[in-house]
Amino acid sequence: MAEARVFRPVSVDDLDVICRHRREMFQASGRSAADLAPMDEAFRPWLAPRLAAGDYFGWIVDQADGTPIAGLGMMVIDWPPHPSHPRQGARGYVLNVFVEPEHRGQGLARQLMDRAVEEGRRRELDYMILHATRMGRPLYERMGWAQTSEMSLSLRG
Repeated sequence: MAEARVFRPVSVDDLDVICRHRREMFQASGRSAADLAPMDEAFRPWLAPRLAAGDYFGWIVDQADGTPIAGLGMMVIDWPPHPSHPRQGARGYVLNVFVEPEHRGQGLARQLMDRAVEEGRRRELDYMILHATRMGRPLYERMGWAQTSEMSLSLRG
């Protein structure tokens, strides 16, 4: 019998969980703890007011005992009209998709992504983006997400 799980909206009480999930997501992608330390320090004060205002939203998956085992964040970001969304000055942005290692392969990330897509539709967004890790890319591709031509340049070492 499948274990009982609860999908619930993120709240301000999830600040620690979201910060931990983000760090562990990047660690699983090969980033070192030393590389992530500056991000950890800056992410918490960045996230807290956005959680409180509802600008960062999403879902946490809890086990029956209330232990969080997965999560996904989402934002609507201001973006100029673009050929991919010519009539709309915004994009949906999915971030911090994470499933605890012992719970992977059970469809939780897919269920979270389905909720994100449905939320994008509910908010009448025309276009959504995410930055895929190597681990997440196969799921996103199966769901119809496509790689774009985005490039980046770090202005700090």
